[in-house]
Amino acid sequence: MKNIFTHTNNNKRYHTLDYFYKQKFNTKVCKISLNAGFTCPNKDGNKGTGGCIYCSKLGSGDFAGKANKDLVTQFHDIESIMKKKWPNALYIGYFQANTNTYAKVEVLKQKYETILQLDKVIGLNIATRPDAISDKCLDYLEELSKKTYLTVELGLQSIHKKTTQLINRGHDLACFDKMVKKLRAKKINVVVHIINGLPYETKDMMLETVKHINNLDIQGIKIHMLHVIKNTKLADFYKKKTFPILTKEEYIDIVISQLELLRPEIVINRITGDPVKEDLIEPQWLIKKFCLLNDIDKEMAKRNTYQGKKSTEKIIL
Repeated sequence: MKNIFTHTNNNKRYHTLDYFYKQKFNTKVCKISLNAGFTCPNKDGNKGTGGCIYCSKLGSGDFAGKANKDLVTQFHDIESIMKKKWPNALYIGYFQANTNTYAKVEVLKQKYETILQLDKVIGLNIATRPDAISDKCLDYLEELSKKTYLTVELGLQSIHKKTTQLINRGHDLACFDKMVKKLRAKKINVVVHIINGLPYETKDMMLETVKHINNLDIQGIKIHMLHVIKNTKLADFYKKKTFPILTKEEYIDIVISQLELLRPEIVINRITGDPVKEDLIEPQWLIKKFCLLNDIDKEMAKRNTYQGKKSTEKIIL
């Protein structure tokens, strides 16, 4: 039976990153996560202090390279593992930990181009905040995008003001929307991060976030489930004022409803997170990632649904 969703090579009902890379580069592409030693303007006092309440001490870079090693060593350490499974893969350097545009352009250039010079590297993914890209940095990113396959990953998490204030996000929705438009004006690919299960958000609120994103000119999205991990402000908040944690079934239902709203061409870079097992407080069902992915597939098939089924197909340029 022919799959009802066209952007797939493995019967998925949503547009996976693996499918996208294989269509674009005609081979397996692996992202190698790096820690370039950046900090964050929401930690050092420039925009705020303490960071987002869910952020780990490694700045959401728990699976990136070791910050005490230089970038090339980090890259080769992970590459050696990837090669065993995909000997012919190409690579994208993923600057993951903390805010990876938060430095002078001269510093960014040295770090980024160190990775671009390595064998079989065909691009970069740069994770950052919408309030941490200067005009000078934007010009450099435009220059870089003409030489390599460049994607900028912007954290949004939620469109709701009460939520972003609670999690100490440190920027507003207008700032995010403005940066998306600036990046796209320079033809730079944009991937947006959102988090499901943030304190006190309802399903409708989470769908409203996706509806807003779907109406922007973005190329990809990462959908995360909120992790309550040890030694974070969120962990303290959870213990003192417990808020509901989504069940696995609730999360699956919300993710499928979000996928139905997203335009089919938007690439789903991630549909769940990878918590460090030893640090995870809740939800424990996140540990079994592949079971969760399989359950999402099964439920989509059961509902006979797919990405974009309810999309309005609107884009603001």
